[in-house]
Amino acid sequence: MKWSIRSQITAIFIGLIVLILAGMFVINSGFLGQYYVAHKEKDLVDTYEVINRALSDGKFTSESVKDKVLNQSEKTNIDISIMDTAGGNIIFSTIKDERGLLFGRMLGYFFDKNQGDGIVLESTDAYQILKATDTANKTDYLEMWGYFSDGSFFTMRSPLESIRESASLANKFLVYMGITGIVLGGILVWFFSKKITKPVLELAELSRRMANLDFNAKYTSGGSNEIGVLGESFNIMSKRLEKTVSELKSANNKLLKDIEQKEKIEDMRNEFLGNVSHELKTPIALIQGYAEGLKEGVNDDPESREFYCDVIMDEAGKMNQMVKNLLTLNQLEFGSDELEFERFDIVGLIRGVIASCDILIQQAEASVSFVADLAVYVWADEFKTEQVVRNYLTNAIHHVENEKRIEIRVLPKQDTVRITVFNSGKPIPKEDVSKLWDKFYKVDKAHTREYGGNGIGLSIVKAIMESFHQAYGVQNFDNGVEFWFELEPDVSIKSEDCVKNEHYGQEKKEGAVEGQALHGKGNEVKYEELQ
Repeated sequence: MKWSIRSQITAIFIGLIVLILAGMFVINSGFLGQYYVAHKEKDLVDTYEVINRALSDGKFTSESVKDKVLNQSEKTNIDISIMDTAGGNIIFSTIKDERGLLFGRMLGYFFDKNQGDGIVLESTDAYQILKATDTANKTDYLEMWGYFSDGSFFTMRSPLESIRESASLANKFLVYMGITGIVLGGILVWFFSKKITKPVLELAELSRRMANLDFNAKYTSGGSNEIGVLGESFNIMSKRLEKTVSELKSANNKLLKDIEQKEKIEDMRNEFLGNVSHELKTPIALIQGYAEGLKEGVNDDPESREFYCDVIMDEAGKMNQMVKNLLTLNQLEFGSDELEFERFDIVGLIRGVIASCDILIQQAEASVSFVADLAVYVWADEFKTEQVVRNYLTNAIHHVENEKRIEIRVLPKQDTVRITVFNSGKPIPKEDVSKLWDKFYKVDKAHTREYGGNGIGLSIVKAIMESFHQAYGVQNFDNGVEFWFELEPDVSIKSEDCVKNEHYGQEKKEGAVEGQALHGKGNEVKYEELQ
């Protein structure tokens, strides 16, 4: 099992404490005695110099000097005995029994200067310091003996047993304090290490979530130390990675859209080629047939030749118109045809379209009703709006039946202007309503062929209105069909100018038959059942 950082820190701390305590124990046991002896040697020398100066100056007899020596003696735990060599009298002693054990040691040194029971540590002309053992009480002493400058003989002694006791007590104290320090220190380190490991664990969790592309995870512990700086770097990296991933996703999405668009274009191209091939097959066959007839002189009379030429010219004209419509539709669908929005009178535009289609209206023996006394201004591309009106009107002319009546209305409302084109005749079958706006779709193929229709006109209407982001659609009635579209009105249109024509078309709207109306706004198109 791997140790956590918290456990490692605690173990390292306890190990260091144990190592330090062990070192101190060894030092106490091995070197404290030597240090104590060296320190006592210095105390002995210092005491000797103080007394020697006082004796040389003749001041040793003063009570102040003696008190000073006594204080020094008590502080350093040194017994002192000074003897007058002339009379053998004790002139100074720090112990009550002046002729006791210390006096005996002094006499021994005085008469036998090379006593063999001690180890000499330092020796000068004036004194000698040695480590000796008192055989009587089996105690080790640090002793100093010699002569002062005035000729008096002295002996100073300090017991070494205290150092052993001190070392032993120090070692015991170290053991007790060590155990206590290890326990308390371990607890404190375990507690405070949590402060260190918590942000580290947070960084680990943060990196795991970032690896799973979860960039909502942020380092929140803060701090100005190295871990805090690392956490802030993680946050910066998270933001940059999130931005990079977002850019990659956007690029990937764009690529997928480009691929999808390419596939769509390819499908549209194949569909286009298939439809065009199908639509051109008949006129090309007719042109070829009648051209061969002219070449072979099937009919030599001028009327037949003129008829043949008319058929060829008519079919060529239909092909030319279809190609123009396809080019227009292609530009609209791929957005290559730019819109030019402007303010214009929709009423005037409709009148112009009706006038240009007068010949077709007469050929169909239809009547067109368009009553508008006031100008109605809208915002749109005027040229493309004219295409929509023209396609609606020509579609109505080609499909008008029964009383052969066409009605065009402009209906201003509060937020839109609706233009409707109604033609009397057969309603559009319900199953065909949703397909009217598809390219090359024809409800009545035979009838469409009669007037040269190719099923592109309403597709152009759809493309134009979706580029306007406006609604369009168709509605069946029991006596005809109504196509409509809407435009954005000019803000100058007043509410009182809005036409209230709830009765409009009552002569034709005797009741809506079951069918569908198509509504579109922008690129959204939906179908709605009509009852």
